Amino acid sequence: MNQKNDTSTDFILLGLFPWFRHPNLLILIIILIYTAAFTGNSILILLIWLDSHLHTPMYFLLSQLSLIDLAYISCTVPKMVTNYFTGKKNISYFSCATQLFFFLTLGLAECILLTLMAYDRYVAVCNPLRYTVLMNPNICLQMAAAAWIGGALAALVHTIYPMNFPICGSREINHYFCEMPAILRLSCMDISAYEMVKLVSTIVFLLIPFILILTSYTLIFLTVLRMNSRKSRNKALATCSSHMTVVSLYFGQAIFIYMTPTLAHTPEQDQIGAVLGTIVTPMLNPLIYSLRNKEVAGALRKCMGKCYN
Repeated sequence: MNQKNDTSTDFILLGLFPWFRHPNLLILIIILIYTAAFTGNSILILLIWLDSHLHTPMYFLLSQLSLIDLAYISCTVPKMVTNYFTGKKNISYFSCATQLFFFLTLGLAECILLTLMAYDRYVAVCNPLRYTVLMNPNICLQMAAAAWIGGALAALVHTIYPMNFPICGSREINHYFCEMPAILRLSCMDISAYEMVKLVSTIVFLLIPFILILTSYTLIFLTVLRMNSRKSRNKALATCSSHMTVVSLYFGQAIFIYMTPTLAHTPEQDQIGAVLGTIVTPMLNPLIYSLRNKEVAGALRKCMGKCYN
């Protein structure tokens, strides 16, 4: 690529797996995954909005998760695809900071939201008589607002600091978007103090929520085992197993990338983790929730029946 027109503050995105021998195949797969993720999450949001049977706290939170996933995959993939087809790999300082901010906001909001979804299931299974009180519409709105605002505030801190570290050498980012570990690798100053700040934030936004989620589902599992009705037991396990699948996919890669020092893993490992968290997971979430959930599948069939009639 001709970089003569790039300004001194521009970064160069090397792209997804620059060493891969078949980039055309790779970009085709990414486009197909993006299309599936965009379509699946859009349909899920639409179904929850249209079907009155899905106007419950659980599905409201699920619609927020789908909205986050839509934005999550859209803040990285379109830029990557555009760079590939235009041959331009540069990204301005402001665009890079903006992309990092939205990426972190959405990622942190998803951590908070998944924790709140676990709490919702805990109340529904372990305290069903108080469910309508503890999960009323106002509380659900407050939960969603807390996830978005909490994610944005934490993301602002972790955007300002990395983007202001001095860069003495190459401005090439060995990634397909402006991710924090990739930007930190460019810094020529000691970032150990910031690594401690990052570790504390990771504990607060990843490890503690993960522990709370595991605790919630342990209590749910113990409660389910005491249920006399086999139908109620199977329904509770089906709903919770879908959520745990999503949690395992998302938190697994996030903890690996962000709870370890930046230099403890390679750029290739960072990219694999990012692909799993920001591309694969948003595609799988609507499939997991729709295929494992009879209410969503029923709403989809009803909607398709109305369309055909």
